[in-house]
This record gives sequence, structure tokens and C-alpha cells, in this order.
Amino acid sequence: MAGPSLRPHVHWAQRHRELFLRVDLSDVRNPDITITDNVLHFRAQGHGAKGDNIYEFEIEFLEPVEPKPVCRVTQRQLNITVQKKESNWWERLTKQEKRPLFLAPDFDRWLDESDAEMELKEKEEEKINKMKIESRVPKDPFKHLKKGYLIMYNLVQFLGFSWIFVNMTVRLFILGKDSFYDTFHTISDMMYFCQTLALMEIMNSLIGLVRSPLIPAVVQVFGRNFVLFVILGSLEEMQSKPVVFFIFYFWSITELFRYPYYMLSCIGIEWKPLTWLRYTIWIPLYPLGGLAEAVCIVQSIPIFSETGKFSLGLPNPLNVTIQFPFVLQIYLIALFLGIFVNFRHLYKQRKQHLGPKKRKMK
Repeated sequence: MAGPSLRPHVHWAQRHRELFLRVDLSDVRNPDITITDNVLHFRAQGHGAKGDNIYEFEIEFLEPVEPKPVCRVTQRQLNITVQKKESNWWERLTKQEKRPLFLAPDFDRWLDESDAEMELKEKEEEKINKMKIESRVPKDPFKHLKKGYLIMYNLVQFLGFSWIFVNMTVRLFILGKDSFYDTFHTISDMMYFCQTLALMEIMNSLIGLVRSPLIPAVVQVFGRNFVLFVILGSLEEMQSKPVVFFIFYFWSITELFRYPYYMLSCIGIEWKPLTWLRYTIWIPLYPLGGLAEAVCIVQSIPIFSETGKFSLGLPNPLNVTIQFPFVLQIYLIALFLGIFVNFRHLYKQRKQHLGPKKRKMK
């Protein structure tokens, strides 16, 4: 059972506009700090000079202060900041001339009046210099136009991929495995539109409209478009393969979280569940999507070998033919290198947005 209340050691310092009180209590629990009639009332349980107990004190300030103190509790102490009603230098802290025994100067923060005036002057000069620097930076007259364009772009892409995902999901529930074989014929027009529009992501990064690095954007957009337009779009034999369903499905699920995340970021809104999904859902989906693309390419190689499509014969005397299946085999290697590059990029982004935050020590 706790003993009678005791007074903790309190250290104080001041500036022209503020008072700083440091209460030497550790493991503080249930602090009750109020200011009424210019008197600060403190009561809390914590570990002080007399062990774990209830500690309390009162301070009647020399001059009027604001009635709302700011309290910050750390493991070793409790800090209170009180705003003066008028900016001036006090000759002492309390109204009574004799300093209470529990109160002492905080020499870690103590400044003489001249030093405090110099500090205040330096802060004012720093503020003025900052305003001057900001005024020299030219304002972007197209800022709102750029933001509006990015919001609209991400919204259109989100709606497009949402249509693809919902359409494929409904067909899967209704038709079952039969929906695998005509995915391309029912979804391709919208996928063509979304992936053609995705070329703007490369342009946005190239001209600095967004801060995303250029290389990951190029790898993803051109990799997808190569599979969509060159492999699937040019070979009717590939369009009825079940692998098309998985490629389109993995692509669309990823974008269901990426585009709304970017859209909300444009207007300064962060929804934590969406942020977590945007930087987590790619972990299973990105490798699965890459694997589906690789299967698609492997399945297309015999068809390209048989038809000779896109193979290039050089004129004599070289009499050499560049076989497109060979190009696809090289591309398979590049595909997995690209997956590695993007995987590393996305992992760094995840650590940046979801990693542990470092606490600033004051």
C-alpha cells in the first residue's frame, strides 16, 4: 500500500515565452497536472528519491501563464512546458520570494536573460531567412493541373483493373474452369487499354512528375506489354491457353491496391490498411505473375518455331536467320533478372514505408 504523498525534486528554466519544469520521477503513472488561478497542481505516482510513491506539489507562478500545460513523460523523468501570457523575463519562478526546497534551477537548460535574447534573435533571423529562401523558390503554376492529371490517371487505371478483376471473378464462379479458355477474348480489350495507358508511367517518371525510379517502371511496363502484345496478341493459339487467366488475374489484383494508394497520396491521404496491402500483396503475387509470364513464353516457343513468325533473315552473303524462339530464350533470362530488380526495389519501398520508425531522442 502506498505511503503518504511526497514532493519530488523539480528543476526549472525559462525563456521569454516559456517555462520548463523537469520532475525527477521515473516510471510515472497516472499524472494529474492542471493550472487553476495561476497555480500549477501536480500529482502522480512514480519512482523518486523516496522510492515508489505518490508525489505532489504546487507552484504559484510569479506572473500569469496559460492554463494548458504540455506534459511529456519519458522513462526517467516528466517534462512540463508552460506558456507565459506575456513575453518577458521573470526574476524568479514563484510568487513567494523564498524558493521552495524541492525547486532548483535546471542548469542543463539554464540561460541568462542576455543569452535568451540572443537565442530568440537567432530563431527570428532563422525564420526570416527561411521565408526569404522559400520566397525565392518559384511556385509551380501547373501544380494543381499535375495533381489533377495524376489523380485522374490513377482513378482510370483503378477502374479499368477493377472491371477486369470483377469480370474474371464472376465468370470463374459461374463457368468454373471453362472460363480459363476464353479469358483473352472477353478481357483483352480492357487489358490492351490499361497496359497501353501504363506507358504514361514511364513518361511520368522520365519528366519528374512522380518520384518513382525510371528503371523499375520500364521493366514492369515493357515486360507486361511484351507478353500482352507480342506473345498473346500475335498468336491465336496462345489466346485460349489457361495461363492467360492467371497472368491477367495476378496483374489485376496487384493494381487494385497500387493505383488507389497513389491516388490518395496525391491528395495527402494515407489509409494504413491500404498502405500495408500495397506494400505487402506483391510478395506472393509478383513472383506468381512472373512465373505465369515465363510459362506463357515457354508455351509460345514451339509455336513461333513452327510458324517462323518474327524470325529475321539477314541478306546474303551472311545468310543468317535470327530465330525469334532464340530471342525468347534470351528474354526468359532477362525476365527473371527484371523480377529480381523490381523485387529489390519493392522490398526497399516496403522497409521504408512499413519498417520500424526510429524514435527521436530529445
